[in-house]
Amino acid sequence: MKILITGGAGFIGSHLAQYLVKNNHQVFILDDLSSGSLNNIAKIHSSLLHFQKGSILDERVLEKIIDSVDVIYHLAAVVGVQLVVKHPLKTMENNVKGTENVLKIANKKRKKVLLTSTSEVYGKSCKDKFSENDDLIIGPTSKSRWSYACSKIVDEHLALAYFKEKKLPVVIVRLFNTVGEGQSGRYGMVMPRFIKQALNDENITIYGNGKQSRCFCYVGDVVWALKKLMDREEAVGEIYNIGNCENVTINELADRVVKLTSSKSKKIYIPYEEAYGEGFEETMKRIPDIDKINKLIGFQSKFNLDAIIERMKNSI
Repeated sequence: MKILITGGAGFIGSHLAQYLVKNNHQVFILDDLSSGSLNNIAKIHSSLLHFQKGSILDERVLEKIIDSVDVIYHLAAVVGVQLVVKHPLKTMENNVKGTENVLKIANKKRKKVLLTSTSEVYGKSCKDKFSENDDLIIGPTSKSRWSYACSKIVDEHLALAYFKEKKLPVVIVRLFNTVGEGQSGRYGMVMPRFIKQALNDENITIYGNGKQSRCFCYVGDVVWALKKLMDREEAVGEIYNIGNCENVTINELADRVVKLTSSKSKKIYIPYEEAYGEGFEETMKRIPDIDKINKLIGFQSKFNLDAIIERMKNSI
């Protein structure tokens, strides 16, 4: 099968590309390298891999490459809290207009699309676990922190509109903090940032009070689930959470990283206003309900937090 991955030189996209190539698929990557890197795909030594530098905002380039493939994994997006807060206009333009281009051309060519969304769409909800049919509670438009969530909500609406009106086969996934080897901390990703600081015996910088909790899912588990969902006709027109249900506070995460790296690092706390600017809002809890995806493809996280940290510390 010939497969397009938009954003395929990014962290998740490159792992997906490697997984698909290992399973003898021809993989075509379209990436503008704004946050992705050729280093991410340099390890994939195969004639089955094809890279093209380009943007999903360029309809001419996008149409040509979509015409040559069978299915599309749409991962290209502005990601990372620091980038989103600093560039809200770029976030909205790339995430909304880019997705609109992908869906429009995919519909024209009748190509199946898997759209990666985010747990950020659950916003300020205080539920213990987030399920796919929950209400989405987003903060005010005056806070640029919510522009990413809003852009992904629009993406989901666009995808479902194409499915309902045009019968375009689409699958939507909401990812919960995907982590693993090769992930960069330069855009605010907490796990690789903590591990790098710990390995260098530097202070571990925690934004806020560290009481906010998150779940971290290994990238290998995620890409397996993406492929399984793409292959299942029952997934078309549906939304699925993908994540690990092992919950940990950011304080606890820092302590685990220090212990597993035998580090001398100490925790220090930086106010959100200093890290992201005045008026930043944080969500205190984000745990996925994965019953829906488990029932369809038997998804469960195979790697716990300690195993993930062990893998990542050996690759940084």
